Amino acid sequence: MASIFQFLANQPVLLVFFLVGVGMLFGHVKIKGVSLGAAAVLFFAIVIAAWGKANGVETVVPHEIGALGLALFTFAIGNNSGPSFFENIKKAVGPMVTLVLMYVLVAGVGYVVGRFVFDMDISLIAGTFSGAVTNTPALAAAGEASGDMASATIGYSIAYLFGVIGMMGAAFLALRNASADTDKPKPVTNSTLRVDRDDRPRLGEILGLLKEPVEISRLRRGETGPIWIPTRHDVIEKDDLLTVVGTEETVSEMVDLVGHRSSHSLRNDRLHLDFRRITVSEPRIAGKTIAELDKELAERFGATISRVRRGDTDMLAIPELMLEMGDRVRVIAPTSNIKAISKFFGDSSKGLTDINPVALGVGIALGVALGAIQIPLPGGSTFGIGSAAGALIVGLIFGRIGRIGPQVTALPNTTCAVLSELGLLMFLAQAGTNAGGQIATAFTSGTWVSILILGAIMTTLLAAGLYLTMRSIFKMGGTQLSGLLGGAQTQPAVLAFANGRTDGDPRVALGYALVYPVAMIGKILVATILGSL
Repeated sequence: MASIFQFLANQPVLLVFFLVGVGMLFGHVKIKGVSLGAAAVLFFAIVIAAWGKANGVETVVPHEIGALGLALFTFAIGNNSGPSFFENIKKAVGPMVTLVLMYVLVAGVGYVVGRFVFDMDISLIAGTFSGAVTNTPALAAAGEASGDMASATIGYSIAYLFGVIGMMGAAFLALRNASADTDKPKPVTNSTLRVDRDDRPRLGEILGLLKEPVEISRLRRGETGPIWIPTRHDVIEKDDLLTVVGTEETVSEMVDLVGHRSSHSLRNDRLHLDFRRITVSEPRIAGKTIAELDKELAERFGATISRVRRGDTDMLAIPELMLEMGDRVRVIAPTSNIKAISKFFGDSSKGLTDINPVALGVGIALGVALGAIQIPLPGGSTFGIGSAAGALIVGLIFGRIGRIGPQVTALPNTTCAVLSELGLLMFLAQAGTNAGGQIATAFTSGTWVSILILGAIMTTLLAAGLYLTMRSIFKMGGTQLSGLLGGAQTQPAVLAFANGRTDGDPRVALGYALVYPVAMIGKILVATILGSL
């Protein structure tokens, strides 16, 4: 067996894809409807590395491969979540502050239990904290601050396993209540309404009374008159027909305000107006808002956008929504202009898979450079946020701004999904072999039981504290909370587990990205302070 492990150790590219491929075979196995998904790669890598160590071979995926995978993963997650992240940043100040306070509480409890119950050295406690919150940069900070990297690594290795499994359990509990989430995107519908009122109000006056926006995509005067795309300045008259697009609740509000639902369908009359789903593949379109595009479309083509489909989600085309490469827009326009409008948007399948190498390359390079900056701390020590957090921050910014001049900075939704999954699997393979190779050393230290208990206390306290505060104080839905737990743990395996349980619900990624940057920085700072006590 030693020769086999030596061969794997000498072929790092072969090793990483062997771990990814075989690990995912186990990841697809479901037991009572539950599967590990990508997290299986982590555990399979731990087994292989520990087995190789038992045969005298260090079977480890190089750190650089894991760093590349993690940078790809975090940049793609950030880029995909950028617009939503900055829209929610004001609401997230409370959760972010709460998260940092939870790290301080967990470290404080760990210090007291570790020193006065288990009689551990501070380096071992700080390393156990790093493993309990599954953060390798925190381990590096703890080892440097304590001056005993070996002991810190032992604590990290033992606590890490429960840090992953325990937080997965918390995410599972959060998702059990996800059916009651109030932040679930409401499905969009459409209906034809007949106007009963005869006071001839302007359309804008009616729309101003609604709690949520709707799109009025068509207006016909009477049953045989022409159909056109109305503006807020158009006057509606008795017996006019309107096509209304919005949530069922908002459409019902419109019914109460203007008249009743009609059996006529203006969408079926395509003589004057037509509609088509068009793929956004023209780079100059990406990064523009619906408001900007509607103005241009109205002036050039007499057209408007009624819906946007991103991935598997249909969204109402509200004015502030920013388009991304690969989005599919439903455009309503005069029939004669449809072909020209398709050319305007690009309408190429390439828009769904374009990796945008300029944004990807420059973005990750800037992220890694940002992560390498060392920030001085009192006492002469320094810390850096690491390439993962740096890539995430740049990804969030690139995703939010959409473009810089003619250069698009946002990647297509589909591309982000592919890159994030590939990067995640590469990282898990490297992290698993790194932890697995140290398991034997940890178990021969004689303190593994105490480390395991202390780590479990820390992870459980963090999970329980976040679950209670986010649900009771901030009224966060279970789906977003499952992603936040992964982000608080800076643990892609927890995110992968939550994504697998929700079929990639975008609220999971939003919760993850919402706290990841502050989680990374907060854990490094807390580990540094704890290690220096």
